[in-house]
Amino acid sequence: MRPDYAGGSLVNLVATLAAARGGKALHAPLRNFVLDSRVRNVVLLIIDGLGDNYLARHGAGSELARRRRRSLTSVFPSTTASAITTSYTGRTPLEHGLTGWFVYFGAAGCVSAALPFRSRGDMGSLTARGVSAERIFDTPPLFASLAVKSIVVTYREIVDSHYNRVHCRGAERVAYDNADDFITQLEHAVKSGPERKFIYAYWPHYDAFSHRHGCESAEAAAQFAIIDAAFGKLLRRLAGSESTVIATADHGFIDVAPQESLELPAELAPYLRFPLCGERRIAYCHVHAPAEFAKRAQAWLEDRADVMPSERLVAHGWLGPGEPHPLLQERIGDVALMMRGRYTVKDWTPGEPRWLHIGNHGGTHEDEMLVPLIVEDV
Repeated sequence: MRPDYAGGSLVNLVATLAAARGGKALHAPLRNFVLDSRVRNVVLLIIDGLGDNYLARHGAGSELARRRRRSLTSVFPSTTASAITTSYTGRTPLEHGLTGWFVYFGAAGCVSAALPFRSRGDMGSLTARGVSAERIFDTPPLFASLAVKSIVVTYREIVDSHYNRVHCRGAERVAYDNADDFITQLEHAVKSGPERKFIYAYWPHYDAFSHRHGCESAEAAAQFAIIDAAFGKLLRRLAGSESTVIATADHGFIDVAPQESLELPAELAPYLRFPLCGERRIAYCHVHAPAEFAKRAQAWLEDRADVMPSERLVAHGWLGPGEPHPLLQERIGDVALMMRGRYTVKDWTPGEPRWLHIGNHGGTHEDEMLVPLIVEDV
């Protein structure tokens, strides 16, 4: 499944929200969706990892499912680093250049976990390498361009991260600790004054449990129940506040069995200039002899992946429309491994714990790519 950047994706939802709050829509608006720009408050809730297909399978009768309008596509890769950056900036991955969880940042001289702002393997802070977050995260956030007050309500552990400090410029940042605090802080943000507002809220916990235990697990279901109940309580607390509450996600999930979790074979490792970048579902390979590496990789993977020059992802529009980020080529490398079915690929670097998530995303399966559009006026 491909992202529908022409009017059916997260990019287009953000464009619609930006225009409704007095900002500039950088891409086409969301197809067949009208948001009243006169409403006092617009609340955007991102529930990390909540796929539309999961909601259909497990959410019947839930607070969230009852208010579902339709599905959207995520961006590609269907992963937090790319999609949340889109939600903060209104830009496609092609434009903002955060192309997966692991990205090669030449300025830091290493493959890095972009959101924690740490090097892959030893998890050392990139600031220790003399690199500032402002230098790496160079796409302007949308908040400063809006004509309304902006507030970001996010989990306390990440509210002051390097990533959030840069991407939330122009907005007030508010931290919460748990579901009850989440509701309280959101209600306070909405009712903090008579002016028109845009409130951006982020819930990470369903994603974390789905990674560790699998999205079909009882643990993930329990986390869904927590955010679903919180959503219902929030709507009741906001009744009469002249608000439109929109909930969606950055991506969905698939569960991956051990036999579908592939490890890069030893004979391919010498071709790598750096550890694999991107995701287990879409790996970017910076390699010596790209043509030879691609030939050998395809022979190993057979029909479990499409092996292609990374530039083909750009040419075929996977990363979206727009002007490519100046460092895009550096970040997507030479050869891309686009995994089929539920297969994943992984290499290992010193310092990494040798265990694998059960729940995964980043690829093109519809369970990863489709997210819900949930809307309620209160």
